[in-house]
Amino acid sequence: MNALKITPLLLAAAAMSCLLPGCEDRPAQHGSSSTPQTNPATQAGPQQAGAGAAVAKPAAAPWPPAPAGDMILAPNLLAANYYVVLDGSGSMTDKQCSGGTSKMEAAKNALKEFAASVPAEANLGLLAFTESRIRELVPLGGGNRKQFAEAVTSVAASGETPLRSAITSGYAKLEAQAMRQLGYGRYILVVVTDGEASMSEDPRAQVSWMLASTPVELHTIGFCIGQNHSLNMPGRTMYKAADNPAALRQGLAEVLAEAETFDTATFEAQ
Repeated sequence: MNALKITPLLLAAAAMSCLLPGCEDRPAQHGSSSTPQTNPATQAGPQQAGAGAAVAKPAAAPWPPAPAGDMILAPNLLAANYYVVLDGSGSMTDKQCSGGTSKMEAAKNALKEFAASVPAEANLGLLAFTESRIRELVPLGGGNRKQFAEAVTSVAASGETPLRSAITSGYAKLEAQAMRQLGYGRYILVVVTDGEASMSEDPRAQVSWMLASTPVELHTIGFCIGQNHSLNMPGRTMYKAADNPAALRQGLAEVLAEAETFDTATFEAQ
């Protein structure tokens, strides 16, 4: 599919029609259905005020939101998107649970294997926080697996753990990509961390909103920290406790397990 320039007017029209051949056969997705999501209570006309009168709740906001200006559509509207948030805090220099090497080295090795196993048609991106700064190292895109591996290798562990800010930044990258894909495809945020958030960086409120309001999936691999972590929210988040490098690699393999082209044997053989 050739790149297509999209304007707010075109996006609005796309919400009322199908731009993809055969997409009328696709099941409706959150924020990308062919008709606006409307609360039935708002269609029945105004209600008379009185004791016990029901108050209609506003309809959920569409996702993704309309872009503020012109935008170029993604070449593959159905692509899956994997955006990795890597904990580069100082505690990642510890050797606990990591088989004689640092937790950071174990995480780097596992993430390079992960990147090599992400389906070729999917988009991949990387953000890391080191020295208490949040930096995007690899923008979401395809054909960037070598760049991803090189960027992971360059991360040096230092500083605190700004989890809320990092997750907020990662979500913003996925939302921007969703605008280019008209909400089609999958959006997966992958967090690899070895510790709890720094003070004022509790991510739970942001994560709860994201999971309730958008189709973004959150996978967290807690390295050497067990089950007791703020991102382990049963019934909402997907959390994997990894107590050794093999479990860390397996946790990342499970993130890809739903991809039709993913071969677990290939991942584990690397």
